[in-house]
Amino acid sequence: MTIPYLDFREVTYAINGKKILDGASWTVEEGDHWAILGPNGAGKTTLLKLACGYLWPNAGGEIYRKGERLVDLSVLRRSIGWVTSTLVSEIPIRETVLNTVVSGKYAQIGLREYQGQSPIRSHFQRAKRYLEELGCKDLARRSFGTLSQGEQQKVLICRARMTDPYLIILDEPCAGMDPGAREAFLSSLTSIEGNGVFPSLVYVTHHVEEILPMFKKTLLLKEGKIIRSGNTDDVLTSQTLRQIYGVSLKLVKKHGRYWPEPI
Repeated sequence: MTIPYLDFREVTYAINGKKILDGASWTVEEGDHWAILGPNGAGKTTLLKLACGYLWPNAGGEIYRKGERLVDLSVLRRSIGWVTSTLVSEIPIRETVLNTVVSGKYAQIGLREYQGQSPIRSHFQRAKRYLEELGCKDLARRSFGTLSQGEQQKVLICRARMTDPYLIILDEPCAGMDPGAREAFLSSLTSIEGNGVFPSLVYVTHHVEEILPMFKKTLLLKEGKIIRSGNTDDVLTSQTLRQIYGVSLKLVKKHGRYWPEPI
């Protein structure tokens, strides 16, 4: 029996007495790819910060990561990669994509050399391999600032992989993308399905149509509470969608993805 990557046990987080996350229980097993769906203000970001050790349960519950409750934060930050759009503005716009990816190995913003800490050839080779796996091989010599939003997100995923994390969290990676860019980005994610060396993914969104078939498990959040979690086909229904968004929508499944339609 494998030890879960993440194990939330009745976790509650509160600010000034208000529960931002309320009694959350959630388990991510090895090989799982999860989608987290919920409206703005549902508690998704708080859940992520708790998972990554930026927050700790302050109103009850415990979090275990690979069976450990107390962890070295520096090790934890290397073990769980968090890809968020806010990181894009911090990357030097003139830095080459290859250097941006390698910088993840050292948790740097902008690749720099320090005494006793210089990138080695194998790191650049790994970075090239990760770029190729996401269809970004031809971007290696481009400047990060010249990339499209979707290309930047793919590069940041490659960057997160440089520390060999067991889990990567994608925090609303398609926010602000036009439909064409979004579909191109999502298509690149499907290339990793079945890749045994790729870490588990947690994909956070408030758009049900972004949940790809590879995300076989889904968690629904509303007002800090987990409404439902489990197999995606069981969790995503017109009823549960109405429960979290407060509107009546019909879910239509096409090519393995769910699309909301008005009733």
